[in-house]
Amino acid sequence: MNPASYQRADSAAYSVMEAIVALLWTTLPILIVVIGATLGVLVIVWLERKISAGVQQRMGPEFAGPLGMLQALADGFKLLLKEDVLPSKGDAWLFSLGPAIVVIPVLLTYFVIPFGRQMILGDIGLGVFFWIAVSSIAPIGLLVSGYASNNKYSFLGGLRAAAQSISYEIPLALCVLSICLLSDSLSPLEIVERQSSLGLLGWNMWRQPVGFVAFLIASLAECERLPFDLPEAEEELVAGYQTEYSGIKFGLFYVGSYLNLLAASLLVAVLYLGGWAVPGIPTAWLEPLLAPPEGLTFQVASGLISLACTLLKAYGFLFVAILTRWTLPRVRIDQLLDLGWKFLLPISLGNLLLTACCKLLFT
Repeated sequence: MNPASYQRADSAAYSVMEAIVALLWTTLPILIVVIGATLGVLVIVWLERKISAGVQQRMGPEFAGPLGMLQALADGFKLLLKEDVLPSKGDAWLFSLGPAIVVIPVLLTYFVIPFGRQMILGDIGLGVFFWIAVSSIAPIGLLVSGYASNNKYSFLGGLRAAAQSISYEIPLALCVLSICLLSDSLSPLEIVERQSSLGLLGWNMWRQPVGFVAFLIASLAECERLPFDLPEAEEELVAGYQTEYSGIKFGLFYVGSYLNLLAASLLVAVLYLGGWAVPGIPTAWLEPLLAPPEGLTFQVASGLISLACTLLKAYGFLFVAILTRWTLPRVRIDQLLDLGWKFLLPISLGNLLLTACCKLLFT
């Protein structure tokens, strides 16, 4: 074989290896998001059951694994094995498409959430805008699911989900825009860096207290958590848009709800609670200790500390959401819409205008 043939063979082998590496780098982030989000959902389900049991002075899950840790996994397998029932007069294509439209946008949100300075899958610079855009797609899936079920309760639940999402997306976006205006960036990484310079005092929670409270309320409503679970109110709508679903499709709604709650918790930690920064310690103090130029062990330790801080702060919002579920009664649908349009929208808009005025005055 002449040298030209060897060169062509080497070129072909290099092209094949390059294609394999590109395929791995494309699928690896997707696998990381799916596996990490699934584990996060299992942990949240277990935490909710144990915290709820503590609030109600009972034991909660105890027998499936130590302290009932495997109970959520057992429930997931049960949903996988259950029969997938299709309504006889429903729209089969839309009925199957609805749960996917709900889950996929929530999974995309995790690509732009930073767990640490170097722990983000998609640093696109417009991460906050991407999250706002993607989060508005999920209610379309709920409306499609309610319509395709050919059930009046499901359709009413889908309509409620769409109305609730529209009512609270605008205040949520206005609160986030106030944070972006204060940080001069749409990048979650930049927002966290701006908060980490002064330690605990630099958190946006102190600089945006009104926006922080409005964001918490709007996040609970967007996640359809009590007292804002009107789209699936059992006493009124059986189970809302989930009424006709069973098996894995019902499980997708279940997973999507907890994925949305986990994403909201992480965004609260990133936007208002300093993200991965250690509370009370400016990041500049830790850099010489945890990230030396040739210290792989210290860099791994820094990454683990950053991940732990982010998750602990997110757990704070999760704990509040779980306690709220067993503390406040469900509101009526008219009270829900009035709260969004007549209270949160003016407050969040006023907070944005006040932030803009202060930015002009002090810069």
